[in-house]
Amino acid sequence: MLTHPTLDKLQALRLTGMVKGLEEQLQMTGLEDLGFAERLGLLVDREMTERESRRLKDRLAKARLRQSAAVEDVDLRTPRGLDRPLFLALCSCRWVSEHLNVLITGKTGTGKSFLACALAQKACREGFTASYHRVPRLLSELGTAKADGRYSKLLANLARADVLVLDDWCLHPLTDAQRRDLLELLEDRYGRRSTVVTSQLPVANWHEAIGDATLADAVLDRLVHNAHELRLKGESRRKTQVPIPPADAAS
Repeated sequence: MLTHPTLDKLQALRLTGMVKGLEEQLQMTGLEDLGFAERLGLLVDREMTERESRRLKDRLAKARLRQSAAVEDVDLRTPRGLDRPLFLALCSCRWVSEHLNVLITGKTGTGKSFLACALAQKACREGFTASYHRVPRLLSELGTAKADGRYSKLLANLARADVLVLDDWCLHPLTDAQRRDLLELLEDRYGRRSTVVTSQLPVANWHEAIGDATLADAVLDRLVHNAHELRLKGESRRKTQVPIPPADAAS
């Protein structure tokens, strides 16, 4: 068998998984006992695995998640009010298929962003697309996009993500233009895609924080009523995880 020309042809066809699989088979012993169909099946499986790995890498790169987080790394032992059954249910990503939202609230440092990124990362692993944004920066970008003609295109891109993470919701007072931008954004996604929101403010305070009563009603109607809510409690995990230097190290 002329293996090198075959490998070159597979590479030319961009079947890199099959290339790796064939190279692995040539180094293995005992494969001569397998039939042609079985060895071909192994090569096809290797190609599918390789392609899915590339697609996942691409989805994660486009998501630009703030933290490298995974649901398997979420601490379920430390008491902080995390609803364990709900969180485990969210790990199935059925909420993404059903176009539901997830609202994560709690004091600063309680792990809201980590949870949001972990859920988005799991969605990427399940074949969905995701996109991470801090709300203050996103609102600024939307304002700039209006001036340079990118506004409609930016909204369309945001609408396409299966999971949109909006971190630091209601962190600063909103202008009337920003309230309307949020409404446009959520209107495009309502019932079609899923949104994950993190905020230091309880959901009950969001209406007042948004400002305008009419626009607040419209924004929250598209966000809250079809959402799961995770309420985190306790002090900042950054404080509790800071190592204390030994007494003799102080100067």
